[in-house]
Amino acid sequence: MSKDISKILEGWDYDPEEVVVRTIIGDDGKEKIQLRLDLGLLQMEVDGRPDGQRPMGFPSWLDYYEAEERRAKARGEVFELDNEAVARLWQEGIQYYHRYLSFWYLKRYDLCARDTARNLRLFAFIRRTVSDERQVWQFDQFRPYVLMMNARAVATPLLEAGKQAEALRVVDAAIEAIRHFLEQYGLEDQADNWAELKNLEEWREEILSQPGPGVPPESAHAARIALLQRRLHEAVQAEAFEEAAMIRDEIRRLLSESTSGSSE
Repeated sequence: MSKDISKILEGWDYDPEEVVVRTIIGDDGKEKIQLRLDLGLLQMEVDGRPDGQRPMGFPSWLDYYEAEERRAKARGEVFELDNEAVARLWQEGIQYYHRYLSFWYLKRYDLCARDTARNLRLFAFIRRTVSDERQVWQFDQFRPYVLMMNARAVATPLLEAGKQAEALRVVDAAIEAIRHFLEQYGLEDQADNWAELKNLEEWREEILSQPGPGVPPESAHAARIALLQRRLHEAVQAEAFEEAAMIRDEIRRLLSESTSGSSE
């Protein structure tokens, strides 16, 4: 049998501006994920580790080291990862990144949510078991991005099911989690320009602009005012005074509507 993959790639072109991904049925009869790269492809299992391996008999290196941590605690010992373990977990985390990104573009939101939650668990484990701040940051710098992707993967099917109120709770929790991350690292002053935070706040506004069942009008109203107040702060900080004036007018109008509505 030829080992040349040209036939496999034939008619399935790489696009540098798009994530090109598909599902196939493998020779073992199981579904596989294939992610197109410029020089070939990545093939991943749907469940377990993307490469199908079971290190030390565990579903993943993360599961193995979590078990080691539990054993150490049972003995009353402090557990800390060594450099080899950190390297293994880093490489494994990248595998899960490739897979959850693939699931997102395949609209397999439940599986994207599963794998993003798994990498968030990885980051928490690293924060707990690694003393080198540079190594912690190597992982944890991606926490806002994974929080955003997880929120989108969880909230999107809720929106499709008409459950806007539940979706908003998911988005709000992710926004709060990203703000907590910024506080942990003393980056609060960068919140206005943090891409993942802005992405979720803008998406929240889109959701509120079309309130559906389960979103009380007063909740949407209050959320709109809160968002405008944040934008007002941003405009003042940027010395965009004309924009700030317009935002103030809109806040006054909404507050006036709220007051008149409550007095009726």
